[in-house]
Amino acid sequence: MDDRDPEQARYEDRYEDIVDAICAWHEEARAAKVFGMPCVKRSGRVVFGLSRTGMVFKLTDPAVHARALSVPGSHLFDPSGRGEVFRQWVVVPPQQADEWEALAYEALGQDHSVQPGTRGSP
Repeated sequence: MDDRDPEQARYEDRYEDIVDAICAWHEEARAAKVFGMPCVKRSGRVVFGLSRTGMVFKLTDPAVHARALSVPGSHLFDPSGRGEVFRQWVVVPPQQADEWEALAYEALGQDHSVQPGTRGSP
């Protein structure tokens, strides 16, 4: 029996469907966990994951980053909850789960060696 809250279960299942599709499609994509957060890594680098507040994407392309932040309810990822945001990371809330798959593919294809604050990076 599934003891999860039905709403939470629905979003976790949506996340898992995206992970399964991406890992089947992209040979370098692997499901993993980082600090207890389910995520997907490409070539050893985390590209997206599922936090308590939504799906989290590392977006180094400024246009895609801005587009993700324009989704209602989206915000920069602050894993500590102390105002120490990860500038390249955007959280898209469960209420906007229809946006998750496209952003996951965008995150997978971006250059994750780009450091925050460098030219062309958010």
